[in-house]
Amino acid sequence: MQLEVMTNLTAPSAPSIAFSLRRAISALCLSSLLVACNFTPPPAPTPKPQQAQLTTRPIVPPPPVRVFHDAAGSITLVTKPNATDDEITSLIWQLRDAAHTHTFDKLKISQKTVDARSPSVWFHIYRGPKCASEKYASGPPPCGPSYHAAGDYTFGGYNNPNWDDGLLLHDENHEVPLWNPDTPYTPQQPTP
Repeated sequence: MQLEVMTNLTAPSAPSIAFSLRRAISALCLSSLLVACNFTPPPAPTPKPQQAQLTTRPIVPPPPVRVFHDAAGSITLVTKPNATDDEITSLIWQLRDAAHTHTFDKLKISQKTVDARSPSVWFHIYRGPKCASEKYASGPPPCGPSYHAAGDYTFGGYNNPNWDDGLLLHDENHEVPLWNPDTPYTPQQPTP
């Protein structure tokens, strides 16, 4: 009986297939147009703080620096109040070299403290001591509510103890990355 039914079926004709296909395509196009007419574009993304291009290592020697405060994996360093951006950048590179060569003691920074990081140690570099206590002093910050460091260096991380990042800071919303933190450290010479 089933065989009879199947043999009595006829294949659809080519014109009826073409008509059905055109009809389906038309319906799809019409629904796409209706959706497109009612489509509202997503809102523009909120702008991120300005981030400049990576810099090259400057030939200017780093300025003298001293430890202003050291506690809980955060080391605040101060240098001369009129240090240039190139000098701050050189200092951050010097910190990076010391981190990877274990020579912080030569900079009068405790290598033992850096080695004991859990998992990271942060260096906050200030031009002069005026604002240097803003991250830990009680009471109102000495220079106002924003962050006033000239540069930051971070060494270590949960997944990679040798991960590091260096930033030159112009203000809270304008930072200049000095290298790609996901690229392994290789010693570099200053570029003329």
